[in-house]
Amino acid sequence: MLDYEKIGLKMGLEIHQQLNTDEKLFCACECNLTDKEPDFKVLRNLRPTQSELGKVDRAAFEEARRKLNFIYEAYTHETCLVEADEEPPHPMNIEALEISLIMATLLNMHIVDEFHFMRKQVIDGSNTGGFQRTGLVATEGFLETDYGNVVIENLCLEEDAARRVGHGKGKVTFRLDRLGIPLVEITTDPSMKHPEQVKEVAYQIGQILRSTRVKRGLGTIRQDLNISIREGARVEIKGVQDLDLMPKIVENEVKRQINLLKIRDELIKRNASVDDNLYDVADVLRETRSKIISKAQSVHAIKLKGFKSLIGMKIQPGRRFGTELAGYAKKMGVTGLFHTDELPAYGIVEHDVAALNEFIGVQENDAFILMASDKEKVINALQEVQRRAKMALNGVPEETRKVTPDGNTEYLRPLPTASRMYVETDIPAICILKEQLKDIKSNLPELPEEKKERIIKEYNLSEDLATQLVRTDKTANFENIKKETNADSTTLASTLAYTFKELKRDGCNIEKLNDDIMAETFNLLVKGKISKDAINQILEDICKEGNSPQKAAQSLNLMMLSNDDVENIIDELISLNKEIIRERGMGAMGPLMGKAMGKLKGKADGKLVNKLLKDKIQNMISEYN
Repeated sequence: MLDYEKIGLKMGLEIHQQLNTDEKLFCACECNLTDKEPDFKVLRNLRPTQSELGKVDRAAFEEARRKLNFIYEAYTHETCLVEADEEPPHPMNIEALEISLIMATLLNMHIVDEFHFMRKQVIDGSNTGGFQRTGLVATEGFLETDYGNVVIENLCLEEDAARRVGHGKGKVTFRLDRLGIPLVEITTDPSMKHPEQVKEVAYQIGQILRSTRVKRGLGTIRQDLNISIREGARVEIKGVQDLDLMPKIVENEVKRQINLLKIRDELIKRNASVDDNLYDVADVLRETRSKIISKAQSVHAIKLKGFKSLIGMKIQPGRRFGTELAGYAKKMGVTGLFHTDELPAYGIVEHDVAALNEFIGVQENDAFILMASDKEKVINALQEVQRRAKMALNGVPEETRKVTPDGNTEYLRPLPTASRMYVETDIPAICILKEQLKDIKSNLPELPEEKKERIIKEYNLSEDLATQLVRTDKTANFENIKKETNADSTTLASTLAYTFKELKRDGCNIEKLNDDIMAETFNLLVKGKISKDAINQILEDICKEGNSPQKAAQSLNLMMLSNDDVENIIDELISLNKEIIRERGMGAMGPLMGKAMGKLKGKADGKLVNKLLKDKIQNMISEYN
């Protein structure tokens, strides 16, 4: 068990949330995504530039080394010249700023007097201009958690990036439909010290954001984690979607940093170093049986002095230090590497290893890394591996990493620096007026905890059901359907909170179950045309077959029987089971109730069946006596 206090764990969050506005941040295009074929394409090559201080951002510099072509899919109606960077930005979407101000107020933040945009250099292709426009809205807020208060450092308003939709050799394809959608970025300070706390904060912020006008659905909110330990380094983990996975991501990253520090200590003990030479070993391996090497245009190797046995050292579940080195090579287009700790293997035999050791000059504790591909890729990739190996001598490098489905992470790029920010010249500053803030404070939306307490009181719900409605963002749906149908509150809430979850788990498309469909379903229940037990089957049929609620009930033979029909079925059941009643008396109630409900299959109210069956069994017992 990890002692997070002892190892000095510190965590911060960055949350990016799309706003639900009619127009984009700097043009009148709608904020919708499309899967249509593009009307035309735009080609760009991007390069880094110096900041005002004459420095080049290290993340931008590394992206430039990849020499990629960026292709942007554009549309005549869904996008315009602003997204293509062929026209200056239009006047800013004031509605987006107003929503940002509401969020900042709910987060107890200090709002700026004057709102300015900056340009943040981004040359990974996600923006046609090579920069993202971002503006500071507020600072110094806070959230209360079970582990103590967490400071909300900044809330910024910015434009979302283009969507990456494909890649090929030397090129990446983006779609411009998402570029320019208004987005808020919320950052906390690094005061969180327990994995469960970061999950709680992400949930709380998400709930507060959902009480305002934000987009819903997959991809509309994205969380990035910043994690460090004592003697480690700040690592930014991007693309965290599943809040339940957060504690595991934190645990795995902590283990990674602990093990990298162990590797550092061992390297120092061995007086390790990195040889800067690149060794052309194509002739050494001319007779190799390895198909990968024999087919390659170029085969080169590097020597890592004192690294033997450490490249194969496990640092995360299913990942070794060699995976870290390979991540840097991958950014240069080489997908794999061979290293001392795993050879002989992959067609490279002992004789090949011995020949390589002799040619490179590998000593007892030394290691070599081998790559085979196009010459330029191999040289660039090995130089990146050398750079990463040198970082190992100092411990944990500052990096941006992306999360993988198993809760591990892989290298994405160096951690950005302040050198990527510079002043925006196309958009004038906007004054934030005191009257505007006063109006916002007097019309704030209902917060999640307030909402939960209100619906418990107003609809006589249990705390569990109310919590689940708020947590799953179903409160508005509940109140709309309740108003439309006056259905039993507990049954309706339970269906929205739990049945929806079960249907989704079973592969049903619950998007089909909108408020109108649900109101129609519960109206059938309120009018006595279906039983409560039939709801799940009806909803499943709607999801899978696309039927209306009434048609689903009819096709599944779930429409309620009349009271006379139910009584006739109970009479028949009593007649067939006289001996059981004679032997067991009222003890026959349980098995006969099961038989009755099985025969009726949800077409009768359980309370009615129970009453009829109980009365008739009692009458029969009286006759026997």
